[in-house]
Amino acid sequence: MERPHERRQDRPLIRDGSETFGPVLQLALRFGTLALLFGWCFTIVQPFLTSILWGLIIAIASHPLFIRLCAALNGRTATAATLFVVLALTLLVLPAMLLADTLVNSLKLLAHHMADGTLRLPPPPDAVRGWFLVGEPLYSFWMLASTNLDQAISSVASELTWAGKWMLGSATGVLLGILEFVVAIFVAAVLMANATSGQRIAGDVVTRLAGSGGLGYADLAVRTIRSVSKGIIGVALIQSLLAGLGFLAADIPAAGLLALLCLIIAIVQLPLAIVLVPVAIYAFTLLDPMPAVIFAVWCAGVSLIEHVLRPIMLGRGVDVPMLVVFIGAIGGLLSSGVLGLFVGPVVLALGYTLILHWLEAEPARALDVEERRTERPAAE
Repeated sequence: MERPHERRQDRPLIRDGSETFGPVLQLALRFGTLALLFGWCFTIVQPFLTSILWGLIIAIASHPLFIRLCAALNGRTATAATLFVVLALTLLVLPAMLLADTLVNSLKLLAHHMADGTLRLPPPPDAVRGWFLVGEPLYSFWMLASTNLDQAISSVASELTWAGKWMLGSATGVLLGILEFVVAIFVAAVLMANATSGQRIAGDVVTRLAGSGGLGYADLAVRTIRSVSKGIIGVALIQSLLAGLGFLAADIPAAGLLALLCLIIAIVQLPLAIVLVPVAIYAFTLLDPMPAVIFAVWCAGVSLIEHVLRPIMLGRGVDVPMLVVFIGAIGGLLSSGVLGLFVGPVVLALGYTLILHWLEAEPARALDVEERRTERPAAE
């Protein structure tokens, strides 16, 4: 005869569906634990996520150059990584700091002249009146500012207050962007120094995610990143740097702000003439005729150099619509600041290319499976 406590021990807790409930509960606990762990890790890494992404992009785009540098140094990877950091900081960060310094000095000089009452503007050219839509109001305001600057400023006091707050926030964002850029350069150097293990881990990950076709997706991702980073962001950096050097040589006020504006316009694939033409016109009112002509020719060359550099730097890259680049640049700038201006186009172009490739591959795979099914009965 069975005892009561023995019957209670043998009795299952859940009678109906217990065979399936146990494995489902274990699976839910496992996924919940993994989700909690990944969410926690993401929260910790989130402040550095943009810098890490940009460092990864720099590493992928610069890896062929890094291999040549290692070969020139007889395979000394650590020395090559250190030299890469020094060169990157010299070529990218120092010009940005120089342009930022000119912007600060220009703002200080402007504030000094406004406080002393010595700020004077030249009268506007008559050609301004003929500009479409904005010509007449711009001419009237410019004429008022050249004759009575205090009254002109008081008429747009609220707009100037908003613009001042915006410029202060933008300056803070630029400084944070430069700091994140420095961090990204160090991240890129570490990734390239450990490229062998990184490639093996990346290959294992994409194979787990996409199966046997994962390596093809990884190769496509690398080509997309290099194409966008060199053909769009690289050309934009070169154009903005050359424009900034021209502004400095011509002693144009707020050269740093104008160079940053050129960088934004170049990345979003708009013509640099939007900035360079008004600056060239202003140069004719500021400089002697010969230096002004030389500066105008320089601006024309900077504006047209993209048509020479882009085919060279794109090479055998991936064709990405300019609308994708535009949305990526604007969205990255709004979501992640200045550094997002660089990361946004690359990430969005990468997602667009991979999704498009996946959509094109799936119908072809389904068609191949259908052909095999129709061939099998015929063979039998």
